[in-house]
Amino acid sequence: MEFGTAGLRAAMGVGISHMNDLTIIQTTQGFCRYLEKQFSDLKQRGVVISFDARAHPASGGSSRRFARLAATTFITQGIPVYLFSDITPTPFVPYAVLHLKLCAGIMITASHNPKQDNGYKVYWDNGAQIIPPHDKGISQAIEENLEPWPQAWDDSLINGSPLLHDPSASINKDYFEDLKKYCFHRNVNKETKLKFVHTSVHGVGHNFVQSAFRAFDFAPPEAVPEQKVPDPEFPTVKLPNPEEGKGVLTLSFALADKIKAKIILANDPDADRLAVAEKQDSGEWRVFSGNELGALLGWWLFTSWKEKNQDPSALKDTYMLSSTVSSKILRAIALKEGFHFEETLTGFKWMGNRAKQLIDQGKNVLFAFEEAIGYMCCPFVLDKDGVSAAVISAELASFLATKNLSLSQQLKAIYVEYGYHITKASYFICHDQGTIKKLFENLRNYDGKNNYPKTCGKFEISGIRDLTTGYDDSQPDKKAVLPTSKSSQMITFTFANGCVATMRTSGTEPKIKYYSELCAPPGNSDPEQLKKELQELVSAIEEHFFQPQKYNLQPKTE
Repeated sequence: MEFGTAGLRAAMGVGISHMNDLTIIQTTQGFCRYLEKQFSDLKQRGVVISFDARAHPASGGSSRRFARLAATTFITQGIPVYLFSDITPTPFVPYAVLHLKLCAGIMITASHNPKQDNGYKVYWDNGAQIIPPHDKGISQAIEENLEPWPQAWDDSLINGSPLLHDPSASINKDYFEDLKKYCFHRNVNKETKLKFVHTSVHGVGHNFVQSAFRAFDFAPPEAVPEQKVPDPEFPTVKLPNPEEGKGVLTLSFALADKIKAKIILANDPDADRLAVAEKQDSGEWRVFSGNELGALLGWWLFTSWKEKNQDPSALKDTYMLSSTVSSKILRAIALKEGFHFEETLTGFKWMGNRAKQLIDQGKNVLFAFEEAIGYMCCPFVLDKDGVSAAVISAELASFLATKNLSLSQQLKAIYVEYGYHITKASYFICHDQGTIKKLFENLRNYDGKNNYPKTCGKFEISGIRDLTTGYDDSQPDKKAVLPTSKSSQMITFTFANGCVATMRTSGTEPKIKYYSELCAPPGNSDPEQLKKELQELVSAIEEHFFQPQKYNLQPKTE
């Protein structure tokens, strides 16, 4: 296992390529030594550790056990540890880091991965996930501290230690107090006739989303009974990932139809992501994509903020962020409304770190999102947070209902006002790193003379940015503005018809992903025609750039 900016993620089991007691001890020893070098006040401030509900009976590993072993490592070195006594959503760790002014945070979770996996996610003292060069520094420190320290295995020694603190009660109270500041229509919430179904997909979300609804004066959402209790076996779903579409939501649809609920809110197992579905007049369920919900939440948070801040000069210090593979709808809203929009590299670690820089400069960061159903609606958590996003989505839906509007109708209104943004994303599975490298090298040497492609089928290419090599032909010096990373593949093509498409490798899964978007200017556009054109372009990308037959790639299965 290699420690990267996402920390660790692998299957639980024996051996050094798996998540187990030994590899958790080794990782934490290295992290501890690295923190000692970076913070002279580590013994005064300490770290926070939490965990989800994952467990692997065959090897004895579980998130709770791994969290206790990590706590033991720090406590034997005289470092205070704030260890949650029970499961929490992932966003509670970055929240606690900032709220308690700690040096770092660790979350033991594999988020929405298959049940056998676990992970080790690390936050820095700024409340955001680590970015380079910390990953390399920690990785090197792990290599230098592989032999377990004398008391490494004895987690009983933390019981009753004066260095062990349980932040559960205070963080639970303060988080929901802070969340109340983002409730704009308490009276609407109290009286709404809308019914909501919530699923935590056998993860940690249930109690926390119930509390969030209470904080906003909503009646509690109906929980899907088969999925509300944490269960590391995830018995009712193939993959516990609400991003994978309707399969994960089957039980939610059934419950919603039974109780006549119009909106479904689905968290992933560590409750940092959110999917939303709405019953359409046709009787069909519409599951919003991450980009569509990003458009709705961005519009809502700006509209709600603007009502409270009538002074136009406040706009110049107001920002929204999204990652480079996410929809540019926020850019279109920002251009028209006069606030700032910035794009970052893929992943919330970049948005969290950039948001913190802006906040430290006195700027106001309203919202950040990524297309992988991750939303940062409240900057007191500098990471994606599915708990706050769930209740804010519920308030948005309730407010729209008072105007006889659905989420779908409001989304259409946003596209009409700011321009249609049609997106399509998918992936191919490839387990062989050599093949992936070959595929991308072929794109960099498309004509045998070290040139990128000039067309894709019948579609003409007008611009290329390669964040693996740092090339960008739209810049005067041909150098990319966003940071580059040689360890991951990522090429963005701009087409003459206004479409932008990115191909990239995933940091946590054996996938080559693609993201495409066609942006139309505001005014009369035919969305069906735009969809058709984008679909033709995507088919051309799959055929000419991915070449699944040649590289033996497995397509995404529905």
